[in-house]
Amino acid sequence: MKNIKEKISIVIPTLNEEKNLPILFSNLRKSLNGRRYEIIIADGYSTDRTIEIAKRYGAKVLFDNKGKGSAIKKGVSSARYDTVVIMDADCSNLPDEMVSLIKTINNGYDICMGSRFTNGGFSEDISWYRKIGNKFFIHLVNFFWKTNYTDLCYGYRCFAKSSFEKLHLKSDGFGIETELSIKVAKKKLKFIEIPSFEKKRRYGEGKLKTMKHGFEILMVILNELLTN
Repeated sequence: MKNIKEKISIVIPTLNEEKNLPILFSNLRKSLNGRRYEIIIADGYSTDRTIEIAKRYGAKVLFDNKGKGSAIKKGVSSARYDTVVIMDADCSNLPDEMVSLIKTINNGYDICMGSRFTNGGFSEDISWYRKIGNKFFIHLVNFFWKTNYTDLCYGYRCFAKSSFEKLHLKSDGFGIETELSIKVAKKKLKFIEIPSFEKKRRYGEGKLKTMKHGFEILMVILNELLTN
């Protein structure tokens, strides 16, 4: 049953996503019908019509070109509501799954993480070598912090803003999800993973660079070990 009193802030980092945003906004409107929500676009100074389209659909637009993590932190900081969802702009995350993410926060969890690799999850978009890298990082984190994560590098997540603020995240780039997962364990916050289906990017090129950002994620893990 829908809770029409729910208020949700949706933070979406963008860079040149003009073709994807109209589809994403339309799907969000259908999936969140009856719920009050705001969309916050944290943009890395797009050179296409991303900003024009975002404003046309009523989104709040912020600018940050320091990286994905920095954009997410800035977007969350500006959120009006305590229930916050972060998702990608490329239509790979299904808005229909958002209700399940939000429900876990309503049920008392601090953080809910979509997982492509738990039972019921799947990805159309991950290469075999990225999957191997993700599994390697998962094993490291689970070993050192005694967790049972099944996915670390997936950006579809929901949390209470007040819980996010307790984490004091430092990552400005693609290590943000991994740092978040580790610090959730360190702070002993209540978390849950739920199955998520990742679709292929609808239009454009992905921003993830496997070697560069893989090294960045490894550095996040090592830094958290040293500050444990």
